[in-house]
Amino acid sequence: QVQLVESGGGLVQAGGSLRLSCAASGRTFSSYGMGWFRQAPGKEREFVAAISRSGDLRRYADSVKGRFAISRDNAKNAQYLQMNILKPEDTAAYYCAATTTDWASVRMDDYAYWGQGTQVTVSS
Repeated sequence: QVQLVESGGGLVQAGGSLRLSCAASGRTFSSYGMGWFRQAPGKEREFVAAISRSGDLRRYADSVKGRFAISRDNAKNAQYLQMNILKPEDTAAYYCAATTTDWASVRMDDYAYWGQGTQVTVSS
C-alpha cells in the first residue's frame, strides 16, 4: 500500500505557472505507475497526465499537452506536475494517484491509491 500527499496548489493568474508535488510513503514507490487527475466543480474527475514506473513513458490529456509536464524522482519517492501557461479552465482540485500497472494508464479505474487533492485556481 502507498500513501500519497499532494502539495503546491494555489492561486495564480492566467499565463502563470505552478508546480505540484506528490510525496509517497509506504511500499516501494518505484513499483507504481503514477498519474495526475483533476476535478472541477460540477464536473467529473478527468485524466491529466501519467508516467510509468521508470519514467520512460508519459501520457497527457490533449487539453494540457505542451503546457504541462509530469516527472518523478524515485530516489525521493515523489512525482511532480509542472504546469505552465495556465488557463482559467485549468481551475480544479488536482489529485495524485498510484497504479500497479506500468503503461501510464489514462483510466481512473486502474488507480487504486489516491491523495486528498490540492486546489489550483487560475484567475483571468
